[in-house]
Amino acid sequence: MILKNLREEVLEANLELVRRGLVLYTFGNASGIDRREGLVAIKPSGVPYDQMKAEDLVVVDLDGKIVESTLRPSSDLPTHLILYRAFSSIGGVAHTHSRAATAWAQAGREIPCFGTTHADYFHGPVPVTKPLTPAQIRSDYEANTGHAIVRRFAKLDPLCAPAVLVAGHAPFCWGKSPAEAVHIAVIAEEIAAMAFQTLSANPKARPISKRLHDKHFLRKHGDSAYYGQKK
Repeated sequence: MILKNLREEVLEANLELVRRGLVLYTFGNASGIDRREGLVAIKPSGVPYDQMKAEDLVVVDLDGKIVESTLRPSSDLPTHLILYRAFSSIGGVAHTHSRAATAWAQAGREIPCFGTTHADYFHGPVPVTKPLTPAQIRSDYEANTGHAIVRRFAKLDPLCAPAVLVAGHAPFCWGKSPAEAVHIAVIAEEIAAMAFQTLSANPKARPISKRLHDKHFLRKHGDSAYYGQKK
């Protein structure tokens, strides 16, 4: 079995999505990439999480050609591959249909930064893509989903906004590893739920100031970050 360690990381990432209540049945998927080998490991399509083993993970190259597996990869593979090709700094992708984040995606609305929990992870709102056209849906749908994400990030740093809401669909999240991608998926769902409850409590709520937003994001991610312990 090639890429044993990566497959185990990706398996654990998929199982963590289940443990965190972010997927139902076989919805959702996580993947990881070995940049040195140029290979991606991803969840097989339609396989129940409680039956999945590391050897079930499908290994493909960046063109989507299966390198090792007897199973079909997730139907969202083309989206994952486009993200890996476009965002060279990421090492893992997680896709869910978690309730709150998906609701914002279905509404076609970005999630404003109403507080510092959001600001700790996103240097700006959680962005949303433009809807796909009928032609983009009819042909190469999953690839066009990836292209829509990349277009939305033409002027954004994917590590400063590590998730996106695909309009009418659901969130895609990423990080430097499969585990980090899942961590962001958990945070994105929490942020989405809190934003909804904020607007329920005060429909006139406004995003926090840029100064407060910058303070929280940069103390954790900036060049002079001081949150946490030195490595």
